[in-house]
Formats: sequence, structure tokens, C-alpha cells
Amino acid sequence: MMAADQKQDFVELTDAQKKARRSRSIALGLALGALVIVFYVITLAKFGPAILDRVL
Repeated sequence: MMAADQKQDFVELTDAQKKARRSRSIALGLALGALVIVFYVITLAKFGPAILDRVL
């Protein structure tokens, strides 16, 4: 168990590294959102107007 008075070593990121990490996160988020939209559009195209003619 670690004593409370021991110093923990953490890596301190530079501003350039923080900016690169944020850019990657935004790019991944946009890619994931685009993939969700593509799947949604493909699903609607596959079912077409028949999706409204179902028995409840």
C-alpha cells in the first residue's frame, strides 16, 4: 500500500501533445458519428417504405 506522503510520478503533457490528443479525440468522435449516420441511412434504405406497413 502506498503511503499518503509518497509522491506519485505522472507524465506531464506538453501543449502540443494536449492539442494533438484533442484533435484525435474530435476526429474519432466525428468518425463514430458519421458511421452511426451511415448505418441509420442504410437501414432506412434497406427497409424502405415497408417499415411503416407493419402490424403492431
